[in-house]
Amino acid sequence: MLRTYLRLLRGNRNYRLLWLAQIVSEMGDWFYALAIATLLLELTGNKAQAVGLAVVLQVLPHTLIAPATGVLNDRLRRKGVMIGADVARFFIVLGMLAVRTPAMVWLVYPLLCLETVGAAFFEPAHSAVIPNIVPEADVLPANALASITWSFCLAAGAGLGGLTQVLLGRDAVFVLNALSFLLSAWLIRRMRFEEPHMEGLPPLRARDLVDFSPVIEGVRYIRADRRLFATVFVKGGIGLLGANNVLLPILGQRAFPVHWHGLDPARQSTLGMSLLMGARGAGALIGPLVGNVMAQDRQSRMRVGILIGFLLAAAGYLMLGWASVVGVAIAVVVLAHAGSSTNWVFSTTLLQVYTEDRFRGRVFAADFGLCMLGISASSYAAGLAIDWGLPPKTFAMGMGAVMLLPAAIWAWALRRTK
Repeated sequence: MLRTYLRLLRGNRNYRLLWLAQIVSEMGDWFYALAIATLLLELTGNKAQAVGLAVVLQVLPHTLIAPATGVLNDRLRRKGVMIGADVARFFIVLGMLAVRTPAMVWLVYPLLCLETVGAAFFEPAHSAVIPNIVPEADVLPANALASITWSFCLAAGAGLGGLTQVLLGRDAVFVLNALSFLLSAWLIRRMRFEEPHMEGLPPLRARDLVDFSPVIEGVRYIRADRRLFATVFVKGGIGLLGANNVLLPILGQRAFPVHWHGLDPARQSTLGMSLLMGARGAGALIGPLVGNVMAQDRQSRMRVGILIGFLLAAAGYLMLGWASVVGVAIAVVVLAHAGSSTNWVFSTTLLQVYTEDRFRGRVFAADFGLCMLGISASSYAAGLAIDWGLPPKTFAMGMGAVMLLPAAIWAWALRRTK
């Protein structure tokens, strides 16, 4: 399998550039996620709800503007959409440097919202162009490598982000993340590929922005294919696990701080958060590696693999509620996110196979939108529940139990869509 990835990177310049852009951008993102969590906990008096609201604003706009981003990604050149989103996010992230006191905390929230709008345009374009730049036989390896890279960036970025913040301060983290978007835009600008969805399309006009017929057409297209309709909801199920964005930092702070000689309590908590977030990344790295080998590009195996992924996610968080030492916590977080990341890769690949190019922007906008809706709801619920006194470990067990619901629904869908 390693040979397949190396061949893809060496022989496909466009994919190589897209992959490098992903590395620099996502590494900066995970530096940044930890910095945002520690900033809010520090300036709001350790309120979990503040972190929950931040996560909501980092994901909910995906859902609210998904119809618009999907249509625009099917009407504009997706390369240009990705570059524009990256450049906008460079300026938005730099704005975080202005947040210095509790009185300025409010500024974090509109900046996070604007950054998410940029991501809501970028992500469907990224997924939609992969079938245009790799042969059909390489679609699964390309998606698996993208997921493995995301996972590596999470594991490395969370760990290095904690160390960078401890050694250089939070401002350095914000600047590095902003610069990563500029580098990503430069790499994508160097790509050269055809965009078949643009053939025969008239120029985009202002009145097209309020024309909802393409949205309705996209909904009808998704509903017409049972396989496509079922698969587009998979990431919505994964989104129910999104409360980990609130839960893992809180657990790192309260239950699993790293008692390293010479570190004050705040830095011990930061390293505890880094370890748990890094474990999430490690699991997300392992899952697609194993899943890709087991699936062997067979759609039937990918469909069964999604059910297994949901069950692993459920088991991991149920066991996290019982963990008493950081080593066990790390292991079960790895298990849970190995399952969820496998589902991400398999569902993305199946959607790319099932969907015509002219509809991919709308399909992936719906796909991401449903996922982000789940993440925002579960994250805000986590913040509220923990602030109301529910122990974080109890909430973790509740998350595991909830993940059995999408597992059951997918098992039913498998029988209906043979």
